[in-house]
Amino acid sequence: MVDVLVVGGGIAGVSIAYELAAHASVVLVESEQELAHHTTGRSAAIYAPSYGGPVVREELLTPHPALWVAVDDEGVDHLGHFEADPLTPGQAVELCPVLRPPLAAAVDRTAMDIDVMALHSGYVRGLRRRGGVLHTGRPATDLRRDGTGWVVDGTKADLVVDAAGAWVDEVAAKAGVPPIGIQPKRRTLAIASGAVPADPAWPLVADAGDRFYFRAESGHLLISPADETPSVPCDAKPDELDIAQAIERINAATTLGLRSVHTSWAGLRSFVADREPVVGAWPDHPGFVFFAGQGGYGIQMAPELARVGADIALGRTPGPEIMSPR
Repeated sequence: MVDVLVVGGGIAGVSIAYELAAHASVVLVESEQELAHHTTGRSAAIYAPSYGGPVVREELLTPHPALWVAVDDEGVDHLGHFEADPLTPGQAVELCPVLRPPLAAAVDRTAMDIDVMALHSGYVRGLRRRGGVLHTGRPATDLRRDGTGWVVDGTKADLVVDAAGAWVDEVAAKAGVPPIGIQPKRRTLAIASGAVPADPAWPLVADAGDRFYFRAESGHLLISPADETPSVPCDAKPDELDIAQAIERINAATTLGLRSVHTSWAGLRSFVADREPVVGAWPDHPGFVFFAGQGGYGIQMAPELARVGADIALGRTPGPEIMSPR
């Protein structure tokens, strides 16, 4: 018997499990043989406050500016919504000399690289230190009510936290709980190179219209078409057309002359209709708490959202440092 059973071993699951373990006994179950197998392990690993989300622990961050560029009128319109410092086209080219002068640009100098796996591993270690138990290769298949609590594959728990990412609605269905309407969306990334060597001093460069981004990565470039292709929950695979689109868009905006793709991968970013995180239980289904819908921001918002989620799950009032406006 445990107080809380958490389903899902990505950043959402391990972060809220860690926070819950400060107040309750916790077991975490993950269907894959390893933790962080899906979305968490396939992140672009950037923390950009101009892209949304709260504070991440500083020791896991390395300064790395984000340069937002507008290559058409739509991008110019979007750029006005970013909390970033405006630049002239010439200043943008100074920051990243391979850019063709954009119509407009802005820089977020507070952006940073995130050591994603260090963050995830830190939560795992902390969870174990607090007495939490983790089981991999153990999907939650049989979830049923047992009085005021739950039985999940033979483990009795007072509370279930559904942090299964793209699979949250499937887990809810097994428990007889209504879905939240999660929509997984595929994001494609690749490592590429071309006529110009990548300089690690370049900022992350992203289209303000959200149609591509690139950054230096181990002597090459990490690139993406910033796609959001609706998908079923799955082990996401990259699509060659998406990679070709990324190369075409980046080559049009730069003098990089990308030609070769060394490796590629994809992950699922999961959203509900309003694209906000979902934390809490349906009124008619107490004791089954959703912790989902973080989309592309789950890693950078993990510490603060996990504290909020743990308080909500345990019926506690979140602390004033979390609830106060920023």
